[in-house]
Amino acid sequence: SSISGFMGPEQLPECLKGCDVVVIPAGVPRKPGMTRDDLFNTNASIVASLTSACAKHCPEAMICIISNPVNSTIPITSEVFKKHGVYNPNKIFGVTTLDIVRANTFVAELKAGHDPARVTVPVIGGHAGKTIIPLISQCTPKVEFPQDQLEKLTARIQEAGTEVVQAKAGAGSATLSMAYAGARFVFSLLDAMSGKQGVVECAFVRSDVTESPYFSTPLQLGKKGIEKNLGLGKLSPFEEKMVAAAMSELKASIKKGEEFAKNFK
Repeated sequence: SSISGFMGPEQLPECLKGCDVVVIPAGVPRKPGMTRDDLFNTNASIVASLTSACAKHCPEAMICIISNPVNSTIPITSEVFKKHGVYNPNKIFGVTTLDIVRANTFVAELKAGHDPARVTVPVIGGHAGKTIIPLISQCTPKVEFPQDQLEKLTARIQEAGTEVVQAKAGAGSATLSMAYAGARFVFSLLDAMSGKQGVVECAFVRSDVTESPYFSTPLQLGKKGIEKNLGLGKLSPFEEKMVAAAMSELKASIKKGEEFAKNFK
């Protein structure tokens, strides 16, 4: 198939016309000492203007947001689509796949003989620090760790992005791994849209699974986006505690995004 290039805001309407899937990775990356939330001031307006163009020119498209802080940029996207009267919660995804790729990799590293490509760890919650909740108890194949090792592993998954930011010492954040993770999610979505059955990926979406209005859980994808939210499954007591502990930060980030979108012109 042919590829077309577009440039600048004036070509954006033409670029978006007829799109089935839009992927938005635009924004500034983190520097050492910054949290994903510190990116809010710059990235919030970038996401709001791009999603506003999507709502006008391709209201039916699947929207995949990679721009951080995802815990706020997804609520922004939803509010923008509501403003334009074209909101469909089944078509707006916060791409958290990198957390899953990291969890799979780190578990495989600790269990000799496991291929990371064959390890699947669902990661639920949000996409920042303590809101990233890897469900090691639901890992396939089944793995077990002593509690102290489990806590270290969980913290490493939660802080992996920060580890990269520090290692790059001001030259940005994760790039190749993020590109791989973004591509993996989008290819899964395209497979599901083409009629492939049983496609499941985690993403940060509008949700009534917990008391947080947005939450990442495994989702069954289909032709129209989210076919079924598969929920939390059975959690270990340690995982339940993490879900409870993530709530206040998640709700605050979501509210921040919603407030921003309401005042965005």
